[in-house]
Amino acid sequence: MSYPHPLLHLLRIFCLALLLAAPVAQADEASDLAKRVHERPNGNDMVTLGRMVLTEKGHAPRIRELVTYRLDKSNGETANLIRFLDPEDIAGTGLLSIDQADGNTDQWLYLPALDRVRRISSDRKGGRFVGSDLYFEDLQERKPSEDRHRLLGKQTENGILCDVLESVPVDADNSVYRKRMLWVDPATAIVQRIDYFEKDLKTPSKRWLLRGKKRNQGYWTLTDSRVIDLSSGHETRMVIDSALYNQKLPAKLFTSQALADESLESEYRP
Repeated sequence: MSYPHPLLHLLRIFCLALLLAAPVAQADEASDLAKRVHERPNGNDMVTLGRMVLTEKGHAPRIRELVTYRLDKSNGETANLIRFLDPEDIAGTGLLSIDQADGNTDQWLYLPALDRVRRISSDRKGGRFVGSDLYFEDLQERKPSEDRHRLLGKQTENGILCDVLESVPVDADNSVYRKRMLWVDPATAIVQRIDYFEKDLKTPSKRWLLRGKKRNQGYWTLTDSRVIDLSSGHETRMVIDSALYNQKLPAKLFTSQALADESLESEYRP
């Protein structure tokens, strides 16, 4: 019986260790990138004034003006309020989202015609927000720990060589999407594109594209983005005309009372 040379045996062990360590190292790198995207500096709070433009084949674009507010609380919660200002048929409609530190999200919708605040149940994550291509889930903050992440290589998107990141829910019941693929600028941690997969893992149903950004008060503001329904071609464009950071927004702004009463938040508009 012959035995391998000790050096050859050590080399085999070393190569095996490298093979076993590579997937772990890649997973760590993918998780780190997802964390960088989530933690990209965005101020303690933010107010924006902008437009939602809905485009459908054969129809004139529908333009809606809106104001948004965001507050990052010290306990790890993030609060967001969206209020439509125009046109008349949607003016006053608002959505309040409270993203908790544990990853759960509470959402409430205010409809002026009914003059009441209605809680959005968790099983409506895939419901379309005011007829747009945005789901209620798209308006929630998603923690990196809620997904398993994997790097798929590099690809140019929007003129930038991006890291392609695959994110799959740890709990399949915790998302309307089976997976998401993100094209991330490694220099800024700004996402340039997202493909959303709902029915299967090969064909995306929706696509988000970044089309404009600018520096404002030292922070990157995503000024022009689009969500496209890939089956119908219906498109929702989000344009930010002005953005203000660190305005010391009060917590009382992010309550059901303020959601139902515009006078409690209108003074904070840009």
